[in-house]
Amino acid sequence: MAVLQASHLKKYYGREESLVKALDDVSVSVEEGQFVAIIGTSGSGKSTLLNMLGGLDTPTSGGVQVEDCRLEDMKEEQLTVFRRRRIGFIFQNYNLIPYLTAYENIVLPVRLDGKTEDKKFLKEITEFLELDHKLANYPSHLSGGQQQRVAIARALISKPAIILADEPTGNLDSQTSDKVIDLLKMTSRKFHQTIVMITHNPEIAEKADRRIRIEDGKIHPAEEERAAGSDNRTFEQTERTRDDWNPRTDRENSRRKRA
Repeated sequence: MAVLQASHLKKYYGREESLVKALDDVSVSVEEGQFVAIIGTSGSGKSTLLNMLGGLDTPTSGGVQVEDCRLEDMKEEQLTVFRRRRIGFIFQNYNLIPYLTAYENIVLPVRLDGKTEDKKFLKEITEFLELDHKLANYPSHLSGGQQQRVAIARALISKPAIILADEPTGNLDSQTSDKVIDLLKMTSRKFHQTIVMITHNPEIAEKADRRIRIEDGKIHPAEEERAAGSDNRTFEQTERTRDDWNPRTDRENSRRKRA
């Protein structure tokens, strides 16, 4: 089932001779639970597409649908709340608030929503990401890899359906990059997240379930690929149990309570 769909997205800047087509009639569909890498050279339109998918920017034309909601039909305030509840963002530069501890950064999306974090779930993901002994640290006292794991935990804490990651390994060395991607894959499978990641690194992209190439604002259908071995999901430590949290069940239960 498609959890994220973009239809005929266009993003144009300027006019006539100075017209720039950052996105030029892009359509893409992402299935629930997929780990998708969007690849391309610098300036190809990757970040623009990710911003559109997450509702951080508005298209010149076309639309984006997340589950049963069309982003273009929402007012700005509605879109802000929707992003906070349904989409988790992992930014290239982490975007951690320097005067908040790791713990405070992680729970910030939940607190901004006027809610209290799920302590059990928080404990689970911080232990899983090996952050449980770093929660009192400020970002300046964390390594790059630890800051990235804090950003991942922050993206997970509100239990969103979708994680959007912008060059999550762009500022990391190769060893730390591999660890971060492995963590993303494991959290995707353990917590049943759909992940869309942009990268210019083909070696990193090969770790995804599916790769989509974008160049000059267009998706190249002939170059869309399934990563080798994408069906061989053998992370035994992340096998789902009956007690694992399932975001779809969580959302359906919430809808029933509201009804």
